[in-house]
Amino acid sequence: MAGMRVQAAVVAAAGLLAVLPTPARWVEALYSRGLYPAARDVIAPLTSRVPIALFDLLLAGAAVGLCAWWAVVLRRAAGAGPTVRGGRRRIALAAGLHAVTLLAGVYLVFLLAWGLNYRREPLAAQLGHDPGRVTPQALRALANEAAGRLDALHAAAHRDAWPALGELPARLGGAFERVQRRLGASRPAAAAVPKPTLLTPYFRRAGIDGMISPFSLEVLVNQTVLPFERPYVVAHEWAHLAGFAAESEASFVGWLTCLAGDDASRYSAWLFLLPRVTRHLGEEERRRVHAGLAPGPAGDLRAVAERLRDVAPAVRRNAHRVYDRYLKANRVDAGVASYGEVVDLILGASGWRELAGPAPGRRR
Repeated sequence: MAGMRVQAAVVAAAGLLAVLPTPARWVEALYSRGLYPAARDVIAPLTSRVPIALFDLLLAGAAVGLCAWWAVVLRRAAGAGPTVRGGRRRIALAAGLHAVTLLAGVYLVFLLAWGLNYRREPLAAQLGHDPGRVTPQALRALANEAAGRLDALHAAAHRDAWPALGELPARLGGAFERVQRRLGASRPAAAAVPKPTLLTPYFRRAGIDGMISPFSLEVLVNQTVLPFERPYVVAHEWAHLAGFAAESEASFVGWLTCLAGDDASRYSAWLFLLPRVTRHLGEEERRRVHAGLAPGPAGDLRAVAERLRDVAPAVRRNAHRVYDRYLKANRVDAGVASYGEVVDLILGASGWRELAGPAPGRRR
């Protein structure tokens, strides 16, 4: 009976946290700026010291454990025999309750370890975001600026070897800390060592560049990401580690982090941004912006497009469907469409231009 009461309590707690309103200012004060940074500053440095992705081991262990558990359940059901009245039914009901309790427990751990960051106050409120700045004219100007900065930064960015994953914390960690402090963090997250993952074959086919493990707080990176994409991809995942769960916010913070870094990192940031901006332009304007690019940046964008040809449409579609449901279940109403909201954040926010440095000359 005691065990059943514990199971019922776990399921009830998970259900209540899933549906009850959680005031954003409470989550911000008590969790995102309190409990979460305290736990993160213990967990992330420890997992960063392990050379392999613990999340891979966790997934493998979970898969093996679930298979073994169901094998035991099926063996017990078979052993109950047809003459044991209700035996199989009781075993099936008990197995179902255990499964629901397990899922509820995983959900509670997810929320406490990282997931409650989805419910914090929106970053736009801290940025002096003005929707009135988001205009077609501003969008065209940003597209031209991104193209101009790529042209201006290309030679310097490609002069030296691009940093390996393990070199990025030393190369970009200071910029990451400065950006967090500019955004009001009193306990900024340290730049975790990004790790390759056994999930890379799936990431490659699904079009996923990286992820943050919400349980081990590790930054995992698709190993096929190109060298000039790495700084931005890692900075985006660091932003998740800092507690910016929404994709648009992580994209914005990762972009700012790269702007506050060296020329190679700035180039990576603008290379990420240009396609996200031009997709909102008309076809003729989009073609004009890309046609005006210098050969170097144009070649890098073609290389990214070539990498993405490995994406399998069915795998990507299913991955997006699952992630869309995941985001909406965590109260991100826009789902996967929230990725595109980074352009609105950039256009509507103030103060980021000083990180970007002097603007390049006007492009025709």
